[in-house]
Amino acid sequence: MPNAEPHVSRAGRVELGLRQNAAQFALLVAVNALVGGMVGQQQTVLPLLAESQFGLTGYTFVFTYVAAFGITKAAANWFAGTLSDRYGRKPVLLVGWLFAVPVPLMLIAAPNWGWVVAANVLLGINQGLTWSTTVVMKIDLVGPRQRGLAMGLNEAAGYGAVAVTSLLAGYLAGEYGLRPAPFLLGLFYIALALLLSGAFVRETRGHAHLEAGTHVPRADGRHDHLHAGLTDRQIWAQTSLKEPALSSASQAGLVNNLNFGLSWGLFPLLFATADLPVGQIGLLFALYPGVWGAGQLITGALSDRIGRKHLVTAGMAIQSVALAVIAASDGFAGWATGTALLGAGTAMVYPTLLAVIGDVAHPAWRGRAVGVYRVWRDLGYAVGAVLGGIVADLLGLHAAVWAAAAVSAGSALAVTVRMYETHRRPARTTSDGDPGADGR
Repeated sequence: MPNAEPHVSRAGRVELGLRQNAAQFALLVAVNALVGGMVGQQQTVLPLLAESQFGLTGYTFVFTYVAAFGITKAAANWFAGTLSDRYGRKPVLLVGWLFAVPVPLMLIAAPNWGWVVAANVLLGINQGLTWSTTVVMKIDLVGPRQRGLAMGLNEAAGYGAVAVTSLLAGYLAGEYGLRPAPFLLGLFYIALALLLSGAFVRETRGHAHLEAGTHVPRADGRHDHLHAGLTDRQIWAQTSLKEPALSSASQAGLVNNLNFGLSWGLFPLLFATADLPVGQIGLLFALYPGVWGAGQLITGALSDRIGRKHLVTAGMAIQSVALAVIAASDGFAGWATGTALLGAGTAMVYPTLLAVIGDVAHPAWRGRAVGVYRVWRDLGYAVGAVLGGIVADLLGLHAAVWAAAAVSAGSALAVTVRMYETHRRPARTTSDGDPGADGR
């Protein structure tokens, strides 16, 4: 098995930076694309499967699989952060992929909806452990200067794969039926991910130790209370409620994934009301994560140049407008416009919030802070599924989308009032503590 030590320069020094760790970074991007693909294989298909093969018509009941996914993924995020800080990143990544192995097989063989829910519990654990770990590993590798770019590349790979796989799954479902063809993609992704993660991914915790040893507090003293020795309970409190930037990121992340969770369970059913074919529904569903994924290639790096706060505020506001467009439409053109706009707003927010966590959290407990943030963010799946299901049952599908638009507008206002700018551009340092190049 390859050496599990961090990158060491020719001078014998561990180094931070995207260029210095390009090979490992690219490998982790590929692994995270496979993580996203596991979600994409089922997003287009499962809501249609619920109606056509299991006879489910109540929206709240149909959304139970999204809620199960969101709750278990949220919990797994915390364990991913805690265990990766304690035992290392790579073991957590491998265990996460092992949880994925039964998922496609259960979806193929499911005799009732309970099997689908159980498969999504396992998928939630897989996603929480693997996605959180690849996030932390990339932040470890690049150091403080290029966090936005790193998160943009990470999230672009993950959600680009969601889009591509959603499209492929929709095509396979249209050509060969809802089962088993779309879920064979997942079996291939799992086999490839286990090979790459086991044989080629290297441990990155040494890079976090390097950054912790050269950590420089903010000159304004804002982060003096966020020292290396915080307990798990204190990290929870700061990230959830107390620290303005961390807690603002947590609430914005929750609302962002509320929209994603609602779209996952509701959009295919909304689009089906216009009697669109499965292929067109798959295309509409792919537009959202497709624009989201590609846009992050720009927005992540942009946040390193102009800062984090304004991108988050504008992104949440654009999501609100996009949902209003979707709610007011009843055909392909309006829905395509709305889903593309929703993807653009999400692209502005998603990598930027992760960069905020990396900016503020001390390297000694960064993994746990990312875990707490992702707990709140991914609870949004469950909140969106439950909120969307209840409102859709009571008032209709369009009303559920209007409700999400209102919540997104409130989130944008809260970020405007509470979050401060977290980004600064420190010089890169090497393992001997000497300042280095700018890390580009």
